[in-house]
Amino acid sequence: MLKRTALFENHRAAGGRLIDFGGWELPVQYTGVLDEHTTCRKAVGLFDVSHMGEFLVDGPDSEAFLNYCLTNDVSTLVDGQAQYTVLCQHDGGIVDDLLVYKRSAGSYLVVVNASNVDKDFDWMSKTHREKNFQCSFRNVSSEYTQIAIQGRFAEKTLQKLTRTDLSKMAYYHFAEGSVLGEAAFIARTGYTGEDGFEVYLAWDKGPALWDALLDAGKEFGIKPCGLGARDSLRLEVKFPLYGNELDSQTNPLEAGLGWVTKLGKSDFVGKTALETQKMQGIKKRLVGVKLLGAGIPRQGYKILHPESGEAIGVITSGTHAPSIGAPIALGYVPNGFEKVGTKLVVEIRNQKVPAEVTPTPFYKRDY
Repeated sequence: MLKRTALFENHRAAGGRLIDFGGWELPVQYTGVLDEHTTCRKAVGLFDVSHMGEFLVDGPDSEAFLNYCLTNDVSTLVDGQAQYTVLCQHDGGIVDDLLVYKRSAGSYLVVVNASNVDKDFDWMSKTHREKNFQCSFRNVSSEYTQIAIQGRFAEKTLQKLTRTDLSKMAYYHFAEGSVLGEAAFIARTGYTGEDGFEVYLAWDKGPALWDALLDAGKEFGIKPCGLGARDSLRLEVKFPLYGNELDSQTNPLEAGLGWVTKLGKSDFVGKTALETQKMQGIKKRLVGVKLLGAGIPRQGYKILHPESGEAIGVITSGTHAPSIGAPIALGYVPNGFEKVGTKLVVEIRNQKVPAEVTPTPFYKRDY
C-alpha cells in the first residue's frame, strides 16, 4: 500500500496524475510539467510536500547534538532562522541534505528528504545514544502537512490568509503564527529558485489550507504543481537532489557544498575524513553541463573525454529546461575538468554529443 498525504483527495479532484514516489502516491503533474513550471516562474505555484520528514529536537544539549551530527554550524543561528546543512557518515559520505529551523534556545525543527526519513532518524538516534546528549529527539513526520507556495506572487497569495507580516520575513527565516486561524509554522524557504514559503501545520488541517490558497491566488494565476515541475525547477537553479547529485559515495566537498561544511568548528561526524579529503585534493566535482548538439542528457548517461572517448564521469540530472529553452544537466567530472568552458562529450543513446561545462545556476530570477 502506498502512503498518502492528507491532500490526496485534493490532488485526485484536481485531475493530478498520481505516481509511486518513494512509496508515496503523489501527483507528478496536473496540467503538464511545462505549464506548471512556467506558472511557478511567472506567477505562483502550489506544491504538496507533506511527504517530507520532520524531527523535533528539544533540551539543553540540542545545539550540541545537531552541531555534532551536521556539517554546518548550528550555533550561528538566531531564533527564527533556518539553515541548510548536510548529514554525513564517518567517512564523509552523504546520508542526506536537510534544513534546520531554530525555534528558540534548545528547540529545533529538522526537515529531511522523504526517502530518507527512517534512515536519517536511525543514524541520528544512534549518535544521540552514543554521545548521551541531554535532549529529546522525536520523529513527528506523521503530524505535519507541508505546503509550498512558490513564485513572484507567493507573498501576496499567502498574506491573505495570515496575520504574520510576510514582508518583514527575510529569506531563510520563519515565524510561528497562524494560517486560516490554525497554528502554523511559516518559513521563507523553498526548492524552486523563486521567492516563496513553506507552511507546516497539523496534518488534518492541510486540505482546507490547500483550497484556500488556490482561491487566494486565483487573481495571480495560481496552479497546483506536481513532482515533475518541482524537479525541473530545482535543476535550473542547481539545487541538488538526494539519490541524484548526493549519495553515500559522494561527500559535500565534491558536491559543491563546502559552503555548508564548516571544518573550522568543533568535531562533527565526518570531519576527519573531510579534512583529509580537502588536504589530499578532491577527486570529482559537480558541474553544470550544456550540450553543443542535439539531445537531452539524462541521469546515468556517461560523460566522455573529448579526445580519447574514455568514460570520465556521469550525468546525475538532466532535462530540457523550460526557462532556458535548452537541454541542461548536472554531472560529476574528475578534478581538472570543472572549469567553465571545458569541452566534454555526453553519450546519449550510443550517440556522442559534444558538450561543455557551463556556469550555474542555469537560471536566476529577475525580481
